[in-house]
Amino acid sequence: MCLLCLTAILPVYKKTPECAAGSGCVVLPWQLPLLFTSFALMSLGSGGIRPCTLAFGADQLDKRDNSAKNVRTLQTFFNWYYTVLGLSIVFAATVIVYIQQARGWVVGFAVPVVLMVTALTLFLLGSPFYVKAAADRSVIIGFVQVLVASYKNRREPLPPETADSSSFYNKAGCKPRTPTNKLRYLNRACVLRNPGKVDGAACDPWRLCTVQQVEDAKAVIRVLPIWSTGIMPGVVVGQQMFPTLQAKTMERRVGKLDIPAASFGVFAILTLTVWVAVYDRVLVRPLSRLTGHARGLSLRQRMGAGLALFAVAMAVAAHTESVRRAAAIAQGLLDRGKEKEEPVVHMSAMKLVPQHCLTGLAEGLNLIGQIEFYYSEFPKTMSSIGVSLLALGLGFGAVLGSAIVGVIHAGTAWLPSNLNEGHYDRYYLVLAVLCAANVVYFVVCGWAYGEEGKNRVVAADAAAAEDDQEEEEEHKAGII
Repeated sequence: MCLLCLTAILPVYKKTPECAAGSGCVVLPWQLPLLFTSFALMSLGSGGIRPCTLAFGADQLDKRDNSAKNVRTLQTFFNWYYTVLGLSIVFAATVIVYIQQARGWVVGFAVPVVLMVTALTLFLLGSPFYVKAAADRSVIIGFVQVLVASYKNRREPLPPETADSSSFYNKAGCKPRTPTNKLRYLNRACVLRNPGKVDGAACDPWRLCTVQQVEDAKAVIRVLPIWSTGIMPGVVVGQQMFPTLQAKTMERRVGKLDIPAASFGVFAILTLTVWVAVYDRVLVRPLSRLTGHARGLSLRQRMGAGLALFAVAMAVAAHTESVRRAAAIAQGLLDRGKEKEEPVVHMSAMKLVPQHCLTGLAEGLNLIGQIEFYYSEFPKTMSSIGVSLLALGLGFGAVLGSAIVGVIHAGTAWLPSNLNEGHYDRYYLVLAVLCAANVVYFVVCGWAYGEEGKNRVVAADAAAAEDDQEEEEEHKAGII
């Protein structure tokens, strides 16, 4: 942000008589490199902050004991984290943009700089009090090593399911464990061929992996099908430019307030905020008594409900666009979309609010459910990887959404620059059908995954600590 602010402070053009006259201005050579460098640094910073802050914050609260109190604490944290994130986007899109327009780019960029410096200062002041997980091996490299080792050992026989931990390679200093029987093919990566001759420090990690590495790899593979169902929400969230185009052709004045076309997305964030507050403070307790889940609804129920609402939102968007286009045709605006000023349809843009509200509610159910699901099903050493899966899915969804638009634009006349000549309602129907198919796919993936919490991998050190605690409790009980 400092470099971006600097681009606004420094002069942009060379001071020449031609430029003073208003023509022939030449951009100074350092402006573009400075601008692109600031964008690159912000991208790198966002890539580090977004997945890690959520996992780091959850680590401060997580007792990792699956108790009802711990589950509720984490759920509240995830809900309000996503809500505050949404409100910060609203703040950036309204207050910061207003400051930039009213006070100029220098002041508009200086405000985020001050906010970032304040946030960094507060983070450093609280650093001595944080719970900090020790750095571990690269999860990605460990995942690849498991795949390579299991392939290299594909011809080796597997021990019987009743084999004890002596048949498998465990990290030195950790309590011996046996791998689970799910995805047993990968267990070949941690099978000891000569148990008495293995040096834990000298073995080839591309042929022999630890049980923990194998279980981490299994956790990732098991989650991938459910993760893939989060791509379609990314498609829906990424197509918000189309409602903006629709709003520009509709009456946006409410009383004396003229709502900008791009501001209607705020209704989705407001709906998400209200839903989180109502669900967390009002609905969880009665729902938990009905369902038996500490979270009220299970994570997969919330995710599935969110996916269904995405489909409903697209169906409502298709209906709204159909009504808008019919009104435009009735006004004789079919061939007037190429005028310099977009002709306005006699239809309130508030008709777009229901689809935004449904989208916000779907995000509150599905996206927050995804975050909590990945965090609760992965070991603590993989928490940041698990949380980043949501952003990865939304990124894939944005790319897929662009591909869908490209295919439809190339094969049909549904998406011309003139909304009135096109059939954007049919585009929304395509998304609604894809979202509905995604719901069916999610049900299949959820059934294949099994019960929540049963597949969660416990890190080796944590498992040893839990076993030691259980032994200590049994010892105390014996004394009593």
